[in-house]
Amino acid sequence: MPEIAQLKRIFEAALLGAGQPLSVAQLAALFDDQTSPPHEDIARALEELKEDSADRGVELVEVASGFRYQVREDVHAWVSRLWTERQTRYSRALLETLALIAYRQPITRAEIEQIRGVGVASSIVKTLEEREWVRVVGYRDLPGRPALFGTTKAFLDYFNLKSLDQLPPLSEVRDIEDLDPQLAFATNDGAIPATLADDTDEMSADPASANDETRAEDAPSPDDPADAHAETDVRDDTPESAV
Repeated sequence: MPEIAQLKRIFEAALLGAGQPLSVAQLAALFDDQTSPPHEDIARALEELKEDSADRGVELVEVASGFRYQVREDVHAWVSRLWTERQTRYSRALLETLALIAYRQPITRAEIEQIRGVGVASSIVKTLEEREWVRVVGYRDLPGRPALFGTTKAFLDYFNLKSLDQLPPLSEVRDIEDLDPQLAFATNDGAIPATLADDTDEMSADPASANDETRAEDAPSPDDPADAHAETDVRDDTPESAV
């Protein structure tokens, strides 16, 4: 049976190489039946890895899907310069829709529109579903059986949450940009995502463009009358100047 020091080396390498969160069960599955460590040793090794990273630029955190290493927020400004591709910027309309789903789930599209006082474009819902941040969790027992939306584990992982209980009280969220995730160390495609704050448009900088936030391919279809006056969700902007 591996010692704690050996477990730490194995887990550290696995977490850095996986490119996604690993659960305790997945970490335990790295061993065969003869060498599988007890749960207490796994928990101790993970706790010591957290302590070991206290003064480093990365930290070990537990999210909904398991444990992962990620870049600390205080070094994000430098690490984010590794990004050379164009960044996707999400509109305030999309972020407000996401926040309503997170705090009011399960919720229908019509209920979101009633709270916000404006239509929700199909492209916003499509973007949230493609990011796997929201999913249909059921249907309201009303005429037409409208879909009920809820958040996913991917949403919790992106926002560094272990469960919905860790969402800040809505009264404490002074602005939608307060829901910033920290910079993840690695993702499935090997990229390092910037924080949501960096992905969010500064709407006040250009009031004239506040309702023109989407790429052409994401714009509401003319065949969808419900989207004729709905807000749009996402556009691509060129990255900040490389250093």
